[in-house]
Amino acid sequence: MRIVLRDIRLKAEASEYDAVCAAKKQLNSVFGSSVYGNVSVYRKSVDARHVNKISKVFSVSAEVYLDTVSDDALKKLNAAVLESGELDIIYGEEVLENRPVVVGFGPAGMFCALLLAENGYKPIVLERGGNIQERNIAVNLFRTNGILNTENNIQFGAGGAGTFSDGKLVTRINDKKCRYVLETFHKHGAPDSILTEAKPHIGTDNLGKIVSSVKENILRKGGEIYFNTRFEGYKNTKKGIEVKTNNGTFFGGALVLATGHSARDTYKLLAENGLEMQSKAFSVGVRVEQLQEEINHSVYGKYADILGNAEYNFSYRKGERAVYTFCMCPGGHVVEAASEEESVVVNGMSNYNRDGKNSNAALVVSVLPEDCGNSLFDGMNFQRYLERKAFAMGGKDYGAPIQTVGDYLNNKSGTVPKRIQPSYMDGKRNNLCDINELFPSYVNSFLKEGLVKFENKINGYAPHDAVMTAVETRTSSPLRIVRNDMLFSPTDSNIFPCGEGAGYAGGITSASVDGIRVALCIIGRYKPIE
Repeated sequence: MRIVLRDIRLKAEASEYDAVCAAKKQLNSVFGSSVYGNVSVYRKSVDARHVNKISKVFSVSAEVYLDTVSDDALKKLNAAVLESGELDIIYGEEVLENRPVVVGFGPAGMFCALLLAENGYKPIVLERGGNIQERNIAVNLFRTNGILNTENNIQFGAGGAGTFSDGKLVTRINDKKCRYVLETFHKHGAPDSILTEAKPHIGTDNLGKIVSSVKENILRKGGEIYFNTRFEGYKNTKKGIEVKTNNGTFFGGALVLATGHSARDTYKLLAENGLEMQSKAFSVGVRVEQLQEEINHSVYGKYADILGNAEYNFSYRKGERAVYTFCMCPGGHVVEAASEEESVVVNGMSNYNRDGKNSNAALVVSVLPEDCGNSLFDGMNFQRYLERKAFAMGGKDYGAPIQTVGDYLNNKSGTVPKRIQPSYMDGKRNNLCDINELFPSYVNSFLKEGLVKFENKINGYAPHDAVMTAVETRTSSPLRIVRNDMLFSPTDSNIFPCGEGAGYAGGITSASVDGIRVALCIIGRYKPIE
């Protein structure tokens, strides 16, 4: 039996060795030294809520050589029995006439396909974008020359939008499948630190190799993956679900829709097929860049040099609307995330070492369905309107509108960034603008309130010379593809909406977990493919 001792608080300079020693001391006091072994750090974090009283907080696991551990012993140790990250696999009895087809190879589609492949279902994966090598070429070409490939970019391709991000694996969902996700990423090459850090991250420089490893594993287990293969509709036939693509027709027994949040043409196709969908809230805003060194010192004080790159996470709500930071990238840069011509979209990314000069995060305001209109696609059209307006403001060459925080707050423009340099397209395609002219008044009002409130929480978050880059619109899908408790569409029992694009996740981990949930539902319903 393995238990985990929680909330072991030590000084900021403490090491993992110190945490293990502290845990052994507690274990000795309750059990004696002969009853346990294999003690190691399970989770670690930094408590920096008070800059003058910073501590490291550890959870430490230990193997206990007993059949049971009493509640009294667990209470004395502030411990719990550690659940395994293993999944409970139960196979169904229905016959799957054709192999399952998974549309999309982002985190949701990738984990769904992997679990299906590992259990004998030989999935067919259709991904509109290219493989990792093709994506790297296309993304670099766009960054350096402004040549956009609308099928192969930061949004579309192997690994989905998460491949070109910080690779954060933080999530608010409480599900043991999260541990399975971490262990699977680690098995495919992610750094050891993701198994112990409270805020794990993989880094853009590692993600491509990991996605390629997962792909090879799926292929070894009998799956097939077709890149540069765009979903173009489906219909039910006597042979099964006929899935149309630009590269021919595939027949599936079950269809998983893990398309990601940027496949706008796919939403239109699904609506034409009569699949039940509904509009949902999403968020829009900007990327704010500041100096990482200033964030480190504001958060960690005198411990800044030993605790590494600091992160922040802010939110403020008034009524039904909120302004909040999202996808903070320490030591990273702002990336060009457009997937449609004559549009500008920004996102953030950083490598594993997070060694860039700037940090950045989205600062976004929630947009409610009623803000956009009564039609299903009004939210999507609002996103597109902002992206095209940003393209025009940025110079019509995929340059981005930028503005200093001071100018934005004072409703003026023209101050050239000096101390903090913009990183979008390596700083070569930026156009000084008044971002007040981009957004409706309610978005501007909340963005300004957030800038002021969050700067008061951490000096250096939004100084007058911090740089804002527009426009961030792809925080989540503006639509939800409706599904029931069995995770299939009430319109069609063989169609499984999945992940962030279907409106059921936000971020790499939660999307991966949703892919696992859908795979388990298919496995629990059908027999493996013979």
